Amino acid sequence: MKDIVLYLAPSVALALVIRVLAGTHPFFFLFTVAGTICHELAHFVAGLLTGARPASFTVIPRRVGRHWELGSVTLTRVRWYNAAPAALAPLVIVLLPFCVAWWRTRHQAWQFDTRDLLIALALAPQFLSFWPSMVDWRIALRSWPYLFIIGAAGWTVFHFRPHLFQFVNP
Repeated sequence: MKDIVLYLAPSVALALVIRVLAGTHPFFFLFTVAGTICHELAHFVAGLLTGARPASFTVIPRRVGRHWELGSVTLTRVRWYNAAPAALAPLVIVLLPFCVAWWRTRHQAWQFDTRDLLIALALAPQFLSFWPSMVDWRIALRSWPYLFIIGAAGWTVFHFRPHLFQFVNP
């Protein structure tokens, strides 16, 4: 795990630099494109898989009030059961850098080389894009019945815990 964290350190540092620079001038949005594409694709694919019916997909930045919207996906059938999976799908993106880092460091004697610099540049935007936006979190709240179901299941397991395992021990 130490090797993976060490491998990802340059990507995280680049992500911070990109974040600062993107706030200074729209030109630096070019460095966020890979992350934006992954973020919006995560919404799109989750929307397809959960029946939320994606209708549009864009990664062209546009000015919205005082901030920039880097991309968007329009879902036409968001319901209580698919809101959270579709809205919070970008959280899965953070697995990509860790998988790549595992792949690159899985051998005993790994060393940084020039291709790792390119990989670090490609992975940096993923650290900027995996967190859902405030709009995504608001949409995810439509899945509040999940909280009830999870709470009820937790209460049931906790309440009947002694009885669940009485048949396990002879």
